[in-house]
Amino acid sequence: MAAMMQPQIILLKEGTDTSQGKSQLVSNINACTAVADVVRTTLGPRGMDKLIHDNKGTVTISNDGATIMKLLDIVHPAAKILVDIAKSQDSEVGDGTTTVVLLAGEFLKEAKPFIEDGVHPQNLIRSYRTASYLAIEKIKELAVSIEGKSLEEKKSLLAKCAATTLSSKLIGGEKEFFASMVVDAVIAIGTDDRLNMIGIKKVPGGNMRDSFLVNGVAFKKTFSYAGFEQQPKKFVNPKILLLNIELELKSEKENAEIRLSDPSQYQSIVDAEWNIIYDKLAKCVESGAKVVLSRLAIGDLGTQYFADRDIFCAGRVTEEDLQRVAAATGGTIQTSVNNVIDEVLGTCELFEERQVGNERFNIFSGCPSGHTATIVLRGGADQFIEEAERSLHDAIMIVRRAMKNSTVVAGGGAIDMEISRYLRQHARTIAGKSQLFINSYAKALEVIPRQLCDNAGFDATDVLNKLRQKHALQSGEGTNYGVDINTGGIADSFANFVWEPAVVKINAINAATEAACLVLSVDETVKNPKSESAQGEAAASAMGGRGRGGGFPGRGRGMRRR
Repeated sequence: MAAMMQPQIILLKEGTDTSQGKSQLVSNINACTAVADVVRTTLGPRGMDKLIHDNKGTVTISNDGATIMKLLDIVHPAAKILVDIAKSQDSEVGDGTTTVVLLAGEFLKEAKPFIEDGVHPQNLIRSYRTASYLAIEKIKELAVSIEGKSLEEKKSLLAKCAATTLSSKLIGGEKEFFASMVVDAVIAIGTDDRLNMIGIKKVPGGNMRDSFLVNGVAFKKTFSYAGFEQQPKKFVNPKILLLNIELELKSEKENAEIRLSDPSQYQSIVDAEWNIIYDKLAKCVESGAKVVLSRLAIGDLGTQYFADRDIFCAGRVTEEDLQRVAAATGGTIQTSVNNVIDEVLGTCELFEERQVGNERFNIFSGCPSGHTATIVLRGGADQFIEEAERSLHDAIMIVRRAMKNSTVVAGGGAIDMEISRYLRQHARTIAGKSQLFINSYAKALEVIPRQLCDNAGFDATDVLNKLRQKHALQSGEGTNYGVDINTGGIADSFANFVWEPAVVKINAINAATEAACLVLSVDETVKNPKSESAQGEAAASAMGGRGRGGGFPGRGRGMRRR
């Protein structure tokens, strides 16, 4: 009786939403699986694209996992973990973003029946971590190094890595053309880690084959004043002066006040202004520079002055382009024109202004420092060029990684099947439940080749059985066999040059396992109620602009999908 009289303890604010236990964990797993299903069809060379239309009316067409995950406005707290791992894979390696989301979703899917049967999540987490460690060790063992090769050999190997990445993108049809362009661009910047040293400029019009690589810097012609057309547009071995100052007459402030006792003094003030600007321009000419670039405006007076003296000038050059010109030509950006010495001037073999489509580009080629390159992209629709830029970004990242961590593995699902076989074999040597868990981890890895087949319209069951049989051969000859996208059968991925850097796979397995373990380790979700004032504001904004009570039906709080 006394026990029944216990007062009720109120711990959390009224309206706090708490859900815990098995059902909570299963709900989180379902949310993550739903996210993985969104990007599932974008995997591989025959992957489909997603068209995402945001609230500002911007349309993005992409099959890059990271881009899609960023644009999806996911509100489920557990599913956001998958967005984070896709972003981290993108920033760390550049490719494999769809793979990492798919793997994490599949690990959780395989764990779900065990959770429902009452297995403690920590047992699963322990086994998954062991399996991930074994898988990564196996990848390192199977990886082939491309060190010690001549530059030409290395170029062709890197081009194959880039072509593998590009084959799953929208520009896959021209992968050889773009792969060699990407490799040349990455080799041009050498050991410089700054990605912004490779500029990508987009010019609508023409076709993809009209794209070209400039071994130096190219940027669009900036806003120009009268007199610009009289300037020479081509120089051989010019000296280049880079400035961060305005070369135009300053208009006085509206409330500037000068008191004069003699009207003739007014002319001397006007002359002083002109003398200042002429003095600056004369110093630029004296420096011996033939090309003058400034981040700030060069006015009509300056433009005409330089044109009369056969000097090319451009004002309002963006900071990024100016930095790249400085890095390429060996010049230094000046904030004053006083005492301009030869050491601060840059130089290049050839400067020219060239028409590309309906844009005019200033192109600096044959630069001495050479640590920069520019890819000028052509194509039909704007969305297409945007997607081509994202695809090239992935390929550039991959080639950089392959140059630094110079080991590659077979792609096309071959490495996944081999690890899966190895883990199944290893699981047989383990007594206890963990044998089942490692087996389920091994099964989850098969999602990559299975999805490659599904996306290409082949019979996944048939292809997977062939792959399992090939990988099970004792001789080890089937190690590099993966899905052959062209025939719907299986083929030696390594011999067909379907390669990817080992670091992509290692990172993907690491991140996917961590994310799966993180979701499995959560057993309670507490959602704090919004404060009343915040609720009132939300209600007011929801009603705003709808006239008197003209809100849409079914747009209340209960309609939001959790």
